[in-house]
Amino acid sequence: MTTADPTMARIGQGVDLHHHQGRPEAARELFAQIWDDIGGEQGDPLHVCVLAHSMADVQDDVHEELMWDLRALAAADRVTDEQVAQAGVALPVVALYPSLHLNLGECYRKLGDLDRARDHLDQARAGIGALDDDGYGRLIKGGLDRLAILLNSNNPPTTPPTNA
Repeated sequence: MTTADPTMARIGQGVDLHHHQGRPEAARELFAQIWDDIGGEQGDPLHVCVLAHSMADVQDDVHEELMWDLRALAAADRVTDEQVAQAGVALPVVALYPSLHLNLGECYRKLGDLDRARDHLDQARAGIGALDDDGYGRLIKGGLDRLAILLNSNNPPTTPPTNA
């Protein structure tokens, strides 16, 4: 992601550490430093949303993952399209929600709360029209399909679908 916002660029570095370099511990440390730098939940809502969403992905404990995903969702409700555009992010705010709900649905599935998991799957699907038919959109749609299969098969919580 190319961005004019230095905080978003630092978050992107953490995502790269995790997804491309296979170093989730290093990403978690960088994300924790950024969290402190932005003032935690009191920081810019876009930064809080994207950082919490990314921090959730590097958690080893599903309860911690859920806590970060809930923070991301709460912050998303305070983000405006203007803030997103100023940060150089090429997505409207509504395009954040399918991924946020996908991750929450997966957390609840892992915890065995299948009703909440299905509720978040439904919310994610309701917002899927905001996504383009590009790599990101296909990633989220694929994750939703995998989550639906897991929820419909009544499989016990095991390997999660790819988080976005």
